[in-house]
Amino acid sequence: MRVAIAGGHGKIALHLARILARRGDEVRSIVRKEEHFDDLRDAGAQPVLCDLEEADAAALAEAVGEVDAVVFAAGAGPGSGAPRKESVDYGGAVKLVDAARQAGVSRYVMVSSVNADADHPGDEVFDVYLRAKGRADAALADSGLDHTILRPVGLTDDPGTGRITTSVSRGDKIPREDVAATIAVCLAAPATIGQTYEIATGDTPIADALGG
Repeated sequence: MRVAIAGGHGKIALHLARILARRGDEVRSIVRKEEHFDDLRDAGAQPVLCDLEEADAAALAEAVGEVDAVVFAAGAGPGSGAPRKESVDYGGAVKLVDAARQAGVSRYVMVSSVNADADHPGDEVFDVYLRAKGRADAALADSGLDHTILRPVGLTDDPGTGRITTSVSRGDKIPREDVAATIAVCLAAPATIGQTYEIATGDTPIADALGG
């Protein structure tokens, strides 16, 4: 499989690139800084320079290239303000929908967030983030693309366990490595198309937890 990852230098994205490369897939990791290229190559990915915020959908489609699937793993990140939650977490995700269409790619896996909701109340930056993620999820679900939406709980840098649950509770956590492994399973499992999963560390092997 050929996969393009938007937000390619993020921790989840780097784990994903390594997992996909190990199983023989081709990975194009889209980043906005050339200084990240060596890290991407070390992970087994081909670096592609494109600023998700500044580029238009046509330029992003060119960066995506001829692939079988796209993954949105970008994020404004901790410490960013409300405007970047809108421009990256919502705007970037929707732009990738348009770019995927232009590139002729139908498969799209979204890294979202637990509690993402377009109608989430509140005025704090995190509230803006959850609304942005919720709106992005809704746009993808309505896009007609073969989508899967993953909504992980709180993220850690602990080693992955390869086991998750889709019945999450307040305070649950999940290693970023297991989020990446879940994306990889989704990409190889047509049964996950059209599904939205909340995921946390659990006792069930990832493929079994996703029903395939």
